[in-house]
Amino acid sequence: MANVATDQKVIVVDFGAQYGQLIARRVRDLGVYSEIVPCDVTAEEVRTLAPAAIIFSGGPASVYADDAPTIDPGILELGIPVLGFCYGQQIMAVTLGGKVGHTEKGEYGHAVIKRCDGTTSKLFGNTPFEQQVWMSHRDAVTEVPAGFVVTSHTDVCPVASMECAERKLYATQFHPEVKHTPHGNEMLGNFLFGVCGLERNWTMDGIIDEAVEAIRAKVGGDRVILGLSGGVDSSVVAALCARAIGKQLTCVFVNHGLLRKNEPEEVEEVFTRQFDVDFVHVHAEERYAALLAGVTEPEEKRRIIGTQFWEEFFAVAQELAEDGRPVKYLAQGTIYPDIIESGARKTGGKASTIKSHHNLIPFPEGVHFDLIEPLDHFFKDEVRALGTALGLPDHIVHRQPFPGPGLAIRIIGEVTPEKLEILKNADAIVREELDAYNEQLLARSGGRGGEVAREGAGGPEVERPVWQYFAVLPDIKSVGVMGDERTYARPIILRAVESSDAMTADWARLPYDVLAKVSGRIVAEVPGVNRVAYDITSKPPATIEWE
Repeated sequence: MANVATDQKVIVVDFGAQYGQLIARRVRDLGVYSEIVPCDVTAEEVRTLAPAAIIFSGGPASVYADDAPTIDPGILELGIPVLGFCYGQQIMAVTLGGKVGHTEKGEYGHAVIKRCDGTTSKLFGNTPFEQQVWMSHRDAVTEVPAGFVVTSHTDVCPVASMECAERKLYATQFHPEVKHTPHGNEMLGNFLFGVCGLERNWTMDGIIDEAVEAIRAKVGGDRVILGLSGGVDSSVVAALCARAIGKQLTCVFVNHGLLRKNEPEEVEEVFTRQFDVDFVHVHAEERYAALLAGVTEPEEKRRIIGTQFWEEFFAVAQELAEDGRPVKYLAQGTIYPDIIESGARKTGGKASTIKSHHNLIPFPEGVHFDLIEPLDHFFKDEVRALGTALGLPDHIVHRQPFPGPGLAIRIIGEVTPEKLEILKNADAIVREELDAYNEQLLARSGGRGGEVAREGAGGPEVERPVWQYFAVLPDIKSVGVMGDERTYARPIILRAVESSDAMTADWARLPYDVLAKVSGRIVAEVPGVNRVAYDITSKPPATIEWE
């Protein structure tokens, strides 16, 4: 492992939690290398991995359910410090002889814990004796194992945290890994550096070196094909593969006609100049339009788009093979939120499926590539950091996230040429205005990600750059008045959210004058639209996308 001491590794034992990878990411944010292992890992396997610390993730199951994930009890006897979150606390408790019960009241969302450890807990350190945390549970520890003490509680949960300092075993019912626990990162740092004695030695350069070495070792002299969308995920994969294998990479841009306004032209211009690789532009607009005609169900849209994606790839691969350049590997920009929302392919299928993703659907019959997915352990902001470190231009690195199925999942109902034209034009206005708003904030704050005091009306006292923003076209019409005449036209829904990892997101508190300008321009400039609405739903309970 490049730039990583062998005794500085943290493993995250994944019990199917939606936040499992987020834990590993928080550890890396603190400068410590981490990797995820499945919950059926054995004590001997852990011994071979030789981690300096172990973290048990949360999970959706009850520890007493017939199919509930368990752990090898020997893991807790290795003498390695262990920290458990939520289900991780519960499985630690029952494995060591404690008890877990079903509480009368669950806790979901914000909760307040009260410490009862005095000043002795290394996990809590100098954090407040009464503090806000994020809970998500109905089961809870009712009796701690022998040798453990309760270190905090809430009005609902008598064991909000517990520890056996002598054995370096710590656990919390709440989730320190999410930003909704304000002192969670401090607790995680207390565990890594105070309890485990680790050092901050994991760097972005080390990640790049490791990824490049892994790609070279896997590919050898074979050819790789990459679906290049122009988004940051596929662009970073292209940059990594280009650095690793150069002309052995063929980048394929499949134009399904569902991209944002002027995007196909921009993608081709950027990547024919930026990368010294083969670039193939596949014009598949008419084929996709025919396949999507009359289709309204979102998962069916995703299935069609995903299946046709592979068909287009197979055609290019065949042409390469006929040209004496057979393709063995398919490189993809799959990131971890894709995996989690698609049913946790890498977590034993323990997590719930939220939606499918085109790059996680099995290959069509007769098609096979070995996969290269160098980003499947990373969140979006980590991918952006990788892009910057790789020397990609800022307008690529900070490009708006865009789903593989494109505008098809931002058009509710059937995709038609009329709807596509409306949405492309409306979305272009949304991006133009909010790009400008973000740039103004960044200029006023002195740097990307900065905060400034609110000057206009609407929202909280602090303004932050918006993380993602786009337009949605619902399958309805409404009455309006334009030019003293009655109209019956379509609405546009504006979606703008704040997030760092796509796992959770909050709706952006945009100033009223910004919302008014976006709305006014869309209604005035986009034929067929007479109304604009703003989506003020967070994730959860909603998703960022509409379909």
